[in-house]
Amino acid sequence: MPDDNSQNLISGGHLVAKALKAEGVEVIYTLCGGHIIDIYDGCVDEGIEVVDVRHEQVAAHAADGYARITGKPGCAVVTAGPGTTDAVTGVANAFRAESPMLLIGGQGAHTQHKMGSLQDLPHVDMMTPITKFAATVPDTARAADMVSMAFRECYHGAPGPSFLEIPRDVLDAKVPVEKARVPAAGQYRASTRSAGDPEAIEKLADLLVHAEKPAILLGSQVWTTRGTEAAIELVRSLNIPAYMNGAGRGTLPPGDPHHFQLSRRYAFSNADVIVIVGTPFDFRMGYGKRLSPDATVVQIDLDYRTVGKNRDIDLGIVGDAGLVLKSVTEAASGRLNGGASKRKEWLDELRAAEQTAIEKRLPSLRSDTSPIHPYRLVSEINDFLTEDSIYIGDGGDIVTFSGQVVQPKSPGHWMDPGPLGTLGVGVPFVLAAKQARPDKEVVALFGDGAFSLTGWDFETLVRYNLPFVGIVGNNSSMNQIRYGQKAKYGEARERVGNTLGDVHYDKFAQMLGGYGEEVRDPADIGPALRRARESGKPSLINVWVDPDAYAPGTMNQTMYK
Repeated sequence: MPDDNSQNLISGGHLVAKALKAEGVEVIYTLCGGHIIDIYDGCVDEGIEVVDVRHEQVAAHAADGYARITGKPGCAVVTAGPGTTDAVTGVANAFRAESPMLLIGGQGAHTQHKMGSLQDLPHVDMMTPITKFAATVPDTARAADMVSMAFRECYHGAPGPSFLEIPRDVLDAKVPVEKARVPAAGQYRASTRSAGDPEAIEKLADLLVHAEKPAILLGSQVWTTRGTEAAIELVRSLNIPAYMNGAGRGTLPPGDPHHFQLSRRYAFSNADVIVIVGTPFDFRMGYGKRLSPDATVVQIDLDYRTVGKNRDIDLGIVGDAGLVLKSVTEAASGRLNGGASKRKEWLDELRAAEQTAIEKRLPSLRSDTSPIHPYRLVSEINDFLTEDSIYIGDGGDIVTFSGQVVQPKSPGHWMDPGPLGTLGVGVPFVLAAKQARPDKEVVALFGDGAFSLTGWDFETLVRYNLPFVGIVGNNSSMNQIRYGQKAKYGEARERVGNTLGDVHYDKFAQMLGGYGEEVRDPADIGPALRRARESGKPSLINVWVDPDAYAPGTMNQTMYK
């Protein structure tokens, strides 16, 4: 086709692609539609890979996953109407998980506005509550400018998604190049990294130096801000026990003397200073009620609105987790040995609580029963992981089991939906993780219900030759919900609306060109995982687990109380 640039003309789709390139976007996730194909044409010219999936929810989740893995914003492009509504769940998940991504949706032509054009819906109105920015591109010359504006808004406060709809005539039209504003790479966004209020930094340093029983929770923003080294330096130099959740898992490797996992409730009930980094007081934190009322509580977050929400605090610091923690360590340097020497007894106390919890579940972790106990399955997965394994959890009860046992060996190697609790993120997260980091092994644990939601895109993984080790914990049930129904309505009604068929996901994987294997004996789990790894294919190990075993986290959920 003729090069429009030689005639000094450029289309809206090509302007969009130029703006994506300026942001550093290397891949877009998409499901094709007539409204959006000019963006594809522009991406070809800009060297941006176009990855086509089987459902728009997968495209949005993959863009979210790509942002988490790379630290760069992800991008999904979908058509108008049902294409955009299909992507809503992925955008909402990114919104709650504070993941920066841009969803671009098609729209009918401006000239057909309010006439009932094909797939016309009020997309911006629908997306506004679940994005940091949502707008319509009004004119072709503004296409690149609006894309850059959307990316800029992704990083206002805590990160999150943006949405742009582009009418078909705006996208397809051509304008003189000199009339279009194309922001230059690196010249339309300022740094958002703040080290926090210096006075508050000094106060926190003083609190930690004098604390006898401090504890710190390292949340997702530690990874979002790439503050891993600063977090490690603080806990080691000041001798503070650290707990990790969300994407903060893996900040400290298993076996590190400051790495704690199972004694968190004990620590938060007995600590005198508790520092919460990059995690809101939401349901995962019991809305702050699980922290000792006698403790001095400090909260560090990128978003001012999150600090002190749901629970009073003694000190709040708004800023970049990595920079804040680094500043606190520097402020405490040389002062009373940072208080480190007097905390040995506190760490020993927590280690004892940790060991008690491990021993309590040890019989289940080593259980030889069949159907397989979920604790045995997740224990085998934990033993299987290497330092290069990115672990992805997609499910309800089975992933709740894994949260207590599976320990990623490196930072940035844990992915779960986040606080929206969205099922179906697994396959799209695998897609994004393996594309962004082909050097890494990807291991994904699915509940059978969760896999069913987006599992057809296993074919996309086969098509793009993206090998991973997948495990389905199969109990033919939506067990997390089943537990609540049983607790509330009794055994006679525990099976209403939550029971699935006995699906052989191993055969499903084989049908689509991947590797599949069935496991009923716990002794076969490890060998099956190793064979999946050696196959060099996308794989599903279908493990039949006990439907009558429930994770403690499931049984303790507030919604069932």
